[in-house]
Amino acid sequence: MSVEPTARKADWPVPPVGGWIADDLDRLPNLPPHTELIDGSLVFVSPQTLFHSRAVSFFEWQLQSLAPDAFEVVREFTIDVDRQNRPEPDVIVVPEHVIQDPGQTRFPAETVRLAIEVVSEESVSRDRETKPLKYARAGIPAYWRVENDNGRAVVYVFELEPNTGRYTPTGIFRDRLKADVPFPVDLDLTAITAKRSRPRPE
Repeated sequence: MSVEPTARKADWPVPPVGGWIADDLDRLPNLPPHTELIDGSLVFVSPQTLFHSRAVSFFEWQLQSLAPDAFEVVREFTIDVDRQNRPEPDVIVVPEHVIQDPGQTRFPAETVRLAIEVVSEESVSRDRETKPLKYARAGIPAYWRVENDNGRAVVYVFELEPNTGRYTPTGIFRDRLKADVPFPVDLDLTAITAKRSRPRPE
């Protein structure tokens, strides 16, 4: 006697007509960590590379150590851009007053002062094209894009041009990053790489 194969029920959430909305990220069960909402679609991230992990930790801790008391630095936390966009930058800087409840799961994008994205192979187009447009439209004053150049960090820094509402590039930094927005920083980018990969002093 043959047994008819049974259809396997999908393990992933089926989107409603019109796509998901920002509130759904808090309601959908069993979503993978760091799920984002981009244009009404759920985006699942790939496992982190060592470079990605090192870079995120570096910017989190370095900025935290330099931030004035009025600011907080938060890693891998979603922001509400609009009803159908709730991305999760790798690191953000926000005013201290927006942190109101240990149980909160997101911040309004208009409160974010800096968004940092560390580019992965699967996030290149999102981090170079999609997210900067959305962050600029939300009024985030500064955006840093961190790329892996053969194991060494390259940081592309952008600031919001008030008259156009678009990001303007203000520098490309390889070994040392100096910026004034959202507060003055002077960062040794070579510290992101593994110790044995760092350039040795002459």
